[in-house]
Amino acid sequence: MSEVTRSLLQRWGASFRRGADFDSWGQLVEAIDEYQILARHLQKEAQAQHNNSEFTEEQKDAFIYPPTHPYWLQPLKTIGKIATCLELRSAALQSTQSQEEFKLEDLKKLEPILKNILTYNKEFPFDVQPVPVRRILAPGEEEHLEFEEDEEEGGAGAGSPNSFPARVPGTLLPRLPSEPGMTLLTIRIEKIGLKDAGQCIDPYITVSVKDLNGIDLTPVQDTPVASRKEDTYVHFNVDIELQKHIEKLTKGAAIFFEFKHYKPKKRFTSTKCFAFMEMDEIKPGPIVIELYKKPTDFKRKKLQLLTKKPLYLHLHQTLHKE
Repeated sequence: MSEVTRSLLQRWGASFRRGADFDSWGQLVEAIDEYQILARHLQKEAQAQHNNSEFTEEQKDAFIYPPTHPYWLQPLKTIGKIATCLELRSAALQSTQSQEEFKLEDLKKLEPILKNILTYNKEFPFDVQPVPVRRILAPGEEEHLEFEEDEEEGGAGAGSPNSFPARVPGTLLPRLPSEPGMTLLTIRIEKIGLKDAGQCIDPYITVSVKDLNGIDLTPVQDTPVASRKEDTYVHFNVDIELQKHIEKLTKGAAIFFEFKHYKPKKRFTSTKCFAFMEMDEIKPGPIVIELYKKPTDFKRKKLQLLTKKPLYLHLHQTLHKE
């Protein structure tokens, strides 16, 4: 085993134990954060090696890798399943239901599997599937690809059911503890209006809070895949808990909403459009905000409206103050 591989496995193991420790101590916010960070690292590793050009598409899709290959070309499917379980445990900690769907003792069964991922060849202990390995583009990266947004997919999704299939939950975080004199914000993402809403595959929204220089002020959160699509709307009906008290946000900060969807012909997830809300727009009640063309401009310097049609992102804000 190379030093690089040994170091990688040690970091994964340490992250797994930190998350489980936080979980057992009742530090749920820290546990969720650690689980989601590790899940993303595992998914990123699987994704990077899935794109290795040495293998055919059939081998990649089936995760068929000869055991003589180095570690990173072996059990990608198992890595993906562990990532799924981490997401499931994270979602269970965020659930308001009394019965947890994926328990800590279940998750702990995965630690020896992760530790021995080089040689693990038994049946996975849980009936889960890895998150689909898909290329996720950085903001603006899709601008370099030679295709037009309106021409892609050829109407893929038209005639499909109005409900989306169940997917692994997103990366939403619970509400922060309240502090005297401080205000917390819950944003319900109700729906987004798009002329081609019915063609969007596995759509979700990435929510982030940025300063004037585009630097993150809070952890980035992804919604689960949309609940349904209807006419020119994609419906989410999901709550986002802002991970910082309003009074602690820097002057000029803004909350960004990036609408993303999967493009099967290109095999990646891309940003279709974005919206943002500035601090003076934080008020209790409903609000609709305009949609802008990609790439996402976190510095808000060169903004172009997505459409002249009356299509917006529909939100509802709730303020919580001690």
